[in-house]
This record gives sequence, structure tokens and C-alpha cells, in this order.
Amino acid sequence: MTELVVDESTLVLGIETSCDETAAALVLGGFDVVSNVVSTQVDLHSDFGGVVPEIASRAHLDVLNPVIARTIVEAGIDDERIDAVACTVGPGLIGALLVGVSAAKSLAMAWDVPFVGVNHMEAHLYAASLEDPTLEFPLLVMLVSGGHTMLIEMQGHGRYRLVGQTIDDAAGEAFDKVARFLDLGYPGGPAIDLAALDGDPEAIRFPRAMMDDGYDFSFSGLKTSVMNYVRKHPDVSSEDVAASFQAAVVDVLVTKARRAAADIGATGIVLGGGVAANSLLREQVLDVCGRDGIQGFLPSRSMCTDNAAMIAAAGWHRLRSDGPTPLDVGATPNLRLPFID
Repeated sequence: MTELVVDESTLVLGIETSCDETAAALVLGGFDVVSNVVSTQVDLHSDFGGVVPEIASRAHLDVLNPVIARTIVEAGIDDERIDAVACTVGPGLIGALLVGVSAAKSLAMAWDVPFVGVNHMEAHLYAASLEDPTLEFPLLVMLVSGGHTMLIEMQGHGRYRLVGQTIDDAAGEAFDKVARFLDLGYPGGPAIDLAALDGDPEAIRFPRAMMDDGYDFSFSGLKTSVMNYVRKHPDVSSEDVAASFQAAVVDVLVTKARRAAADIGATGIVLGGGVAANSLLREQVLDVCGRDGIQGFLPSRSMCTDNAAMIAAAGWHRLRSDGPTPLDVGATPNLRLPFID
């Protein structure tokens, strides 16, 4: 393998199989999305109200090769044009991760190109830059998903400082649990978002835990408060509960993100993760950014959920800074972001 010069002409194939989305994408120069294919498993898991790891792994095995093939066909290129293969190595479900990692290593060896292991959370940090490469550091990134709720200071490429995080349930986890309790459907985030459109966000004043206490979050008590309220008021409108719950979550997220952005002197607030697709969160982030004279960067909804374009983008940056990942690297289900002190 000849040493690769990573520049704007470098084409990276990204592969994502960390949970219940099987995805592949080709990204040129770290920013230009050439093709992007996602195969969702929502229908497979909906009856269970959550992701079943064994079902997810088997589904990845069934569709990953066709997804990769479609990605290459839609790009209109030959295999020989691909310069590197990037893949999520964690965090995620171990069985699901191994499907993607095995495929990515095999392709890298077959094509004699570098393999790049990507941290899934780091990839979410790059989702907004795929649609707006003009981002200027430092940035305050609010990473909100089913597994994580974090405020991260992004000082530069590969330089991250943890500002705050959840001490219990992630925001997306709370959305899922409340949606399941209200029987609104799966996945919970979009279900709550849709139901809230017909509800009154001021109907019920749910608690805003730790609102003025540092930059960490807690959503477990809010989830319990919703359940207790509904049990005491069985005739309450589910739409009002959804709207009031959503308002409480967003209020805490935006208040803390706004304060943190001012504290670190951020040029803007960036959203990332599945919950970044929430309508109210997107609206309020843009509102506070406008009032504070900073920029608000919102990835399109398709870039908020798990996808391989962000994996390829993060892979391009990692390849440029660190070089190829050794092929003996494994999948790490609890992989963490490499924070600086």
C-alpha cells in the first residue's frame, strides 16, 4: 500500500452499523457527500418498543453488502476510485458493530486502501460541517441522542473538551420511555414531536432538574414525574403531556447550552444526534443564537440520525491527522470521545 496524501480529492467510503441503521456513504474531501444510503430497521423493532440487538445484527448481515453496492452505483464510480474505508468501531451494540467492522476491514484489504476506525460520537460532531464547511472554532456542540446527552467544546479538529453530560437518562432515552408509556409509538422522539403539535406545552409544569446547577443534566426525575402525573390524571390529554414534557426537556437543554456557549466564547451552537431532529429544539436553538449574536448550526434531519456520511467525514479528518487505523483494532461498545483536559 502506497502512502496516501489526504486532500480535497480523497474519497472515503463510510460504513455505519452501530445500532439499527445500516448505512454506507461516499464523501469527497471530508465535506462533499457524493452518495449516501441508509437502510432502516424501524419496522423490525417497532413491535418490541426498542432495538433488539440480535435482530439488529442479523439485519445488518442481510443488507450491508447491497447497501454498499448501491452507494457505489449511485456515486457512478469504480471501486478503484475509493481511497479509504472508514467504519464505526464504537460506541454501539457489539454484534452490530462487528458486522460493519468486519466488512470494512475486508474491503480495505481487498482494495489495498487504508482502514479508519471512527468514534460514532465524534462523527456526530461533523454532521453539521457536511452541510456547512465554514464552521469556525470554538464551537459548543450539543450532542443529544438515545444514548448520550453532552455539551462539548470543539476547539478544533480532534480537540474536544467535555463541558457537561447527563448523570442518568439521556434525553433520547427519556423521549423513548415517555412515548412508550403514553403508547405513542416507536421511535419515541418523532412520536413525541408529532403528538406535541396538537398539545399545549404550558398545560403541565413538569420539573426542570438542575436548571441552574452547572452544565450536567438529569432526565430520570422528569420521566418519573410524567408517569406519576398521568397515573393521577388518567383522563389527561396525551398531546398535552407530550407537549409539556418536550418543553421541559428542551428548556433545560437550550438554557444550559446557551450559558455554556457564552462561557467558552463559542462562535456558535451546533446540534448533533438523533434528538437534534426535534422541531422545538431546533427552533429554540436558532432563536437563542439569533438573540446572542452567534451562529446556530443545525444538520438536516437526515444527518441527525445515524448515517454513514458523517462516518466518512470523521474518517477523512482522522486519516489526515492520525493516519490509518491498524487492522487488529476491535469493536468497542463503550468507546468514549478522546477529551482533552
